[in-house]
This record gives sequence, C-alpha cells and structure tokens, in this order.
Amino acid sequence: MNDSSEGTQVMSFHTTAKALLSTLPCLLFLYVNLVMLYALLKTPLLLESSRYVLFCHLLFTESLQLFLSMLLYIFAVTMVTMINYVCMIIVMLASITLKMSPLNLAVMSLERYIAICFPLRHADIATTRRTGIAIAVMWTVGSFDSFTQLFLFVSLENTSIPMQRFCYRNNVFRLQIYSTLNKAFTIVYFVLVSTIIIYTYIAIMITVKSASSNVRNVSKAHKTVLLHLIQLCLCLTSSLFSTISSSDQSNIDPAMVVHVQYALFVGLIIFPKCLSPLIYGLRDNTFRYVFKNYFTFGCRYS
Repeated sequence: MNDSSEGTQVMSFHTTAKALLSTLPCLLFLYVNLVMLYALLKTPLLLESSRYVLFCHLLFTESLQLFLSMLLYIFAVTMVTMINYVCMIIVMLASITLKMSPLNLAVMSLERYIAICFPLRHADIATTRRTGIAIAVMWTVGSFDSFTQLFLFVSLENTSIPMQRFCYRNNVFRLQIYSTLNKAFTIVYFVLVSTIIIYTYIAIMITVKSASSNVRNVSKAHKTVLLHLIQLCLCLTSSLFSTISSSDQSNIDPAMVVHVQYALFVGLIIFPKCLSPLIYGLRDNTFRYVFKNYFTFGCRYS
C-alpha cells in the first residue's frame, strides 16, 4: 500500500511538473504576442503595409493556436471529459489554426519575394486589400480539411446522442477515413507551402548575388525567408509526426506515448511560437522601437 501511494504521489508530482513546464512558457509567449498585437493595433501607420498586416495575422493565429493547444493539454493531463460536440469544436479550431502558421509563412515569403524581385511593382501588387483577400483564402484553404471531416462526421456517425469523452482528436474522429483524409491534406499542405517558400528563397538568393544596390535589405529578406523555412520545418514536422504516429500508438506502451506526446508538444508546438517575436519583433528596426515601448509600459522610451 505504501509503495502504491508513493508511486501515485511521484506520478502526480511528475504530471504537475510537466504541466507547469508547459503552461508557463505558453503564458510567456502569449503575453509577448498579445503585447505585439496591441502595439500593431495602436500604430495604424504600420498596418498600411501588407507586411505588418500579415505579421499581425500571424500573431493572432499563433496566439489562438497556442491557447487552444495549452487548453487541450490541460484537458488531457487532468483527464477532463466533455460532450463530443464541444470537444470537436475545440479540436477543429486547433487544427485550423495549426495550418494557418505555414500558410501565413508562405504568403509572407511571397510578399518578401515581390518586394525584392519586383520592387517597382510591390506597392501595386501587395496592397492591403489584396492582403485581406489572401488572408480570407488562407482561412478557406486551412479550414477545408476540418469542414470535410465535420461533414463526414455528421453523415457517418450517430450525432443524436451526446457522449462524454476525453477530449483529444482520435477520440472524436475515430473512423479510419478521418485519419486518411488528415494524412492526405497534410501532404498537400506540406508540398504546397514548401514549394512556395523554397522557390522564393532561391529567387531571393539569386537576387542577393546579382544585387548591386541596397544589398543590406536584400540580404535581410534572404535571411528572413530562410528563417521562414526553418519555422516551416518545425510546424510541418509536428503535423507529419502526429499524423504518421497516430495510427501506430496502439502497439506502443501508453507511458511511452505520453512521454513522446509531451516532448512533441513542448519541442514542436510551444517552441516554434517563440520564433515569430524573434524573427519579426526584434529584427525589424521600426517595429522593435514600438514593441519595446509597449513591452516596458512606456517607461523606457518617451
């Protein structure tokens, strides 16, 4: 009995420690992202540029996705049960926002590509109106997968009786067709976004080598797209890993599955969210001043 109670206490301690190590960075990054969002919204002049509009959208979607991921993780750790409809809405929103990050990175890379390779036409092509249309297209493309699965869920399963379940994706979408669709859409997103970012990276790199003026801005754009590529790899590695491993978890020790999912959550869900502030908030000279002003509550700068 003593050994059993001690083992339970040790497991409870490990669970609490993991929850704290996961939620504290989430709260920190959420705070930083929200400060950046507030700084952008309080500086309308910046929002006249398509670059900052896309950055604002990226901060919003990543903050929402980070919050939903933290919520789902807390539900899993505390083993909360809820009605399948409520869980399905949360899971769908988390899935859509997860796809928004790579799609937004692809559009931001295209904006940098136009700015560097076609500087004279940039103001005519990358307008705020067209940026809004691009954001609407991103949400349409990113949600197509989830709404297709929702349509199949309503068509194939008994939805007349609400059921209490643990809230995670495979417990709501249990049929094999959902997993197959998820893998297919993930591969399509991976190929589409990777092609766009790699193409823009190569095009900007060629421009860097042939540039005779304004080399600093061209080189900086080249490095930004390279960072987009690294961030894309982190985002899509998470999606591909969870998609591939979800069908094989029944043959793995449950304790090992928990450890793997925890490492995946911390390393590939939380960690990439700190890259956006580092890439844009601190590397951009104009926005860095505004961000530091709001981050220090106006105490550091007049």
